[in-house]
Amino acid sequence: MTLSVAQIDRETDQLVNEWLTLPEVARRLDLSIGRAKQLLKDHKLLGVRREGSGAPQVPAVFLDGKDVMKGLPGTLTVLQDAGYDDVESLRWLFTPDDSLPGSPIEAIRAGRHTEVKRRAQALAF
Repeated sequence: MTLSVAQIDRETDQLVNEWLTLPEVARRLDLSIGRAKQLLKDHKLLGVRREGSGAPQVPAVFLDGKDVMKGLPGTLTVLQDAGYDDVESLRWLFTPDDSLPGSPIEAIRAGRHTEVKRRAQALAF
């Protein structure tokens, strides 16, 4: 989502196994760094500032080869519309949900992004 000025706490930071810097995201997606930043501004990717880093970093799982994971941009938009900020969205995506099972990000990765978006839409009510 947007370039968040808030740093995430250690507990939230530990939900994500691997983080990428914006230059790493740009390299993996074969884009300029400016275009990678635009993906954050356009809410196609979510990046947060981690403790000890000045620039936002992106969970590596959000990338699928040379593309953004299918279903992620729409889910990020729904979460933003529900009033979630970047850190809250990150927590929601990576927190296990017994009814899925697994976390929402695991369900998106498994191709169940429509189900995850429906759950995200319900958060606004």
